[in-house]
Amino acid sequence: MTIALTSDQRDLAEAVAGFAARYAAVDETRAAFGKIAAGEVQPSWQALVGQGLHAVHLPEWAGGDGAGLVELAVILEQAAFGLFPGPLLPTVFAGQLIAEHAPEPLARRLLPELVSGATAAAAVSETGLSAVRSGAGWLVNGATAPVLGAASAQILVLGARVEGEPDGAAVWFVLDAGQRAGVSVVSAEPVDLTRDIARVRLTSVPVSADQLLSAGSERVRDLAAALVAAEAAGVARWCQQSGLAYVKVREQFGRAIGSFQAIKHKCARLFTGTELITAVAWDAAVAHAQDPQQFALAAAAAAVVAAPSAVDIGLETVTLLGGIGYTWEHDTHLYWRRAMSLASLLGPRGAWQRRLTELSLATSRRHDLPLDQEPDGLRSWAAQTLAEAVALDPGERREFLVGRGLAAPHYPRPYGIEAGPVAQIVIAQEYERAGLVQSSTVIGEWAVPTILAHGSDEQREAFVGPTLRGEIAWCQLFSEPGAGSDLASLSTRAVKVDGGWRIDGQKVWTSQAAEADWAICLARTDPAVPKHKGISYFLVKMDSPGVEVRPLREANGGFLFNEVFLTDVFVPDDRLVGAPGDGWRLARTTLGNERVNIATGTGQRAQLPSGYLAGLSHPVPAEVLAEAGALTADVLAFSAMSQRLLLRQIAGLPPGAEASVLKVVAGWNSAKTTRAVLDWHGAGSAVLDGPAHAYLSVPPTLIGGGTLEIQLNVISERVLGLPR
Repeated sequence: MTIALTSDQRDLAEAVAGFAARYAAVDETRAAFGKIAAGEVQPSWQALVGQGLHAVHLPEWAGGDGAGLVELAVILEQAAFGLFPGPLLPTVFAGQLIAEHAPEPLARRLLPELVSGATAAAAVSETGLSAVRSGAGWLVNGATAPVLGAASAQILVLGARVEGEPDGAAVWFVLDAGQRAGVSVVSAEPVDLTRDIARVRLTSVPVSADQLLSAGSERVRDLAAALVAAEAAGVARWCQQSGLAYVKVREQFGRAIGSFQAIKHKCARLFTGTELITAVAWDAAVAHAQDPQQFALAAAAAAVVAAPSAVDIGLETVTLLGGIGYTWEHDTHLYWRRAMSLASLLGPRGAWQRRLTELSLATSRRHDLPLDQEPDGLRSWAAQTLAEAVALDPGERREFLVGRGLAAPHYPRPYGIEAGPVAQIVIAQEYERAGLVQSSTVIGEWAVPTILAHGSDEQREAFVGPTLRGEIAWCQLFSEPGAGSDLASLSTRAVKVDGGWRIDGQKVWTSQAAEADWAICLARTDPAVPKHKGISYFLVKMDSPGVEVRPLREANGGFLFNEVFLTDVFVPDDRLVGAPGDGWRLARTTLGNERVNIATGTGQRAQLPSGYLAGLSHPVPAEVLAEAGALTADVLAFSAMSQRLLLRQIAGLPPGAEASVLKVVAGWNSAKTTRAVLDWHGAGSAVLDGPAHAYLSVPPTLIGGGTLEIQLNVISERVLGLPR
């Protein structure tokens, strides 16, 4: 998946990709490396200007398209995927700063020049320049840190620290082509061979008030982080796709190396990392249209995740390709170099991590979902119904909401109201406004959809309503000691007898078995056919003779899981769901709901790691703040990916790759966060009621619904198309 989500964005992405392939072939870029480093603009730039792709974000009065940062991010991503050379990124960065923060006369003079093709560059930091008051303006001296695109820029946006004022005080200003007295540009050999880089030296350069921007340094860096993340998404995706294509055709020992599990898992991890980069880049672009605090939070997460991860993906791709990937002739190192340059220009990752922790302590990321086509009257009806529910006691309230179809609004009538994604969001918002929490049927949320989809009318009548009302609790009898992730290898047998079936076998890792009234159970009814075809799906009453539940004590001391022994357990015919042999097909309905709930549920309940800092002594060590920021960035990336999946559902599109990686990312987040918190609390973690309990409780997240290794296999085979 790319940053583009809507049909217009996807069309734009396709157009930019085609443009880059036609006008900026990598062979031509390679031939111009020396000229590019010297600041010579290539013909591809004028071709880009002719298409107006460099000005989509600029206001219409200046000749731009007036689009938002998301559209600009789509362009940057695709241009980076095509390794488009020259001043695109530095020019749009400087242009956005001028459009947002320049005085109106300056903006009206410079923005039309940018639309016409003037090149520009902007520093990311004020480091190296100092400013002192000079009348109504400033006098600036010093030399900047390396500025991307400065050698080719006609317009420069620079920052300078204010002498004699506290650290952090800075002025940002614009120098155009006619204001170069005392300004010298010193080119350097770039890491990214497709773009120039230079230091800008200023000697007693006067800056008047009408050259000043209203932006502070943090806003400048936030905007840089958002745009850099978009490019990082394109770089990472090129690397991931190139490595994947190679392992599909490269053979060793008579087989494509993509069939080796180590390679498959590596490809799946690279894909997952690329999806996370894409998610945070998209989120930062979306947040730009929100309030500054939301943008700062999303931009900081993008700075922590995007470019640094793209650097790592570049190196991983080189090693995936082997020796050929490290040669000068192969293009991989060019993308790797671009990622390195992007990450370096943003400054130390640790500083971004600490800032993200500080921001997350003050606010949380809010996604304002676009709901342009709400069902007529739904919101007012839901609000009124929930207002009535608030006045009832909890027992009556649940019955009332079930009767109105609001306990599980996505279920078909009469159990729900057949709410689609948009309607579900509207109802969830009204629940929140009413101060109510939607009830959960826990395992019933996996069992009931299967009964609704495949059960008989009698089964639906017997089980769906009582489950929603809380009268029936469920457990799931799927896993066995010899058949965990390989569910089709189960050995529990069901033999046909008069009026029903006799089931014998053993199940394990069964949550809530001791409290459950009913279980969904898979058993083999035909051992003579291939293992996926001889399985049937039963509803087993947990107090039936022959059902024995033995709690399994876990490492954390609790008893979430159980062993269940089935000895000559009779199940009547009317408790077989579907036909004999349909069990595998039905189980996929159940497991699909399970995996979505595990992944998205973790995201919804996840506490930002900064919340765990409350119990620490103050001041919190800098290394803890940095680690908390890194973990917070991961959580925000997961949240952004969940939002992208939801938006696809709202638009009626099939689930994208996000659905396949959510489970993996949820597991990674849980393990890394709880492990870090364990370390932060030192001796306090030697007490069980401290962070140790949370860390000891991680394994179910990593195993439930299929181990992470199995999920990596699913991604590599079903999403990436690698051989089994």
